[in-house]
Amino acid sequence: MSRTHHQPGGEPSQRMLRVAELVRHGAAQLLARGEINDPVLEKHVVTVSRVKMSPDLKLATVYVMPLGGADEPEVLAALDRHRKFLRGELAHKVNLKFAPEVRFRIDDTFDNASRIDALLNSERVQRDLSARAEDAPKTDL
Repeated sequence: MSRTHHQPGGEPSQRMLRVAELVRHGAAQLLARGEINDPVLEKHVVTVSRVKMSPDLKLATVYVMPLGGADEPEVLAALDRHRKFLRGELAHKVNLKFAPEVRFRIDDTFDNASRIDALLNSERVQRDLSARAEDAPKTDL
């Protein structure tokens, strides 16, 4: 098995994870230092939350979130406009034989976590949990 393939169970390899973290760190540095001349990006703080590499390391999906979730479509469009520049800069920062193609996505994990929290704290779920606790067998310790 090649080092760049997924492990059994669909888990990413150590190499994929290492490269993803290097790309994440490099992209975050580029955005934090304001090295991209774009009016949209200049007025937003953009967090690079995670990067997912393809098994062959040729594609990096960069998950970003503008501070406060403001202007997501505009921020994505600005990042896409500068994709070639970012790829070139990342190639210098991440020492790989080939620079991966870069694509940007809004990171919705925070939204998903908020939805799950709201669901778990909803009256209906709390009622079900209370009923289950009352039906549980009592044990003396």
